[in-house]
Amino acid sequence: MCLAVPGKVLDIEERDGTRMATVDFGGVVKEVCLEYVPDLAVGEYAIVHVGFALQRLDEESARQTLALFEEMGLLQEEFGDPWEAAAEAVGMPVAAMGDGAQEARQ
Repeated sequence: MCLAVPGKVLDIEERDGTRMATVDFGGVVKEVCLEYVPDLAVGEYAIVHVGFALQRLDEESARQTLALFEEMGLLQEEFGDPWEAAAEAVGMPVAAMGDGAQEARQ
């Protein structure tokens, strides 16, 4: 599932003519394109979908949404390690995946 997730802008820079930001999604940090919300500033929150900030969001709404997503396990589903999710889906402990899987994940 792909969610539109609220995140906090940590820093902004221009790369190859594109405005990009480092965004914190409740502890998971990703790079995000700001071209659709060009006036977004450091410290503000935005709703992000597939790597693009789509809309500004107030801090309280962002925090409530992140807490709800966390409670429902959706943040792990969206940002979690796919190798771990696959192992859990078949009932295999992550530690049992061995070093080869660990190396493949990197």
